[in-house]
Amino acid sequence: MVANALGKPESYIMVALQANTPMVFAGTDQPTAFLELKSIRLPTASTTELSQKLCAFIENSLNIPKNRIYIVFMNAEASLWGWDGRTF
Repeated sequence: MVANALGKPESYIMVALQANTPMVFAGTDQPTAFLELKSIRLPTASTTELSQKLCAFIENSLNIPKNRIYIVFMNAEASLWGWDGRTF
């Protein structure tokens, strides 16, 4: 889903999940999620669509309501992103 939305090959996509992390959101410890999406040349015009898709996915997969999910989108400079012994 993320690869398609960003127009990048799946081989460039990494997902890290840290389950059972104690978090408080809006004053309660009810299920919540915090997502960070970093991408080189992040298309800011697509962040609303990405937010909708990611929230729906998390809500359907993990049963966390969309209104308890925060997402931070970050555009990464290619020269500051390393992989395979080089930068992009």
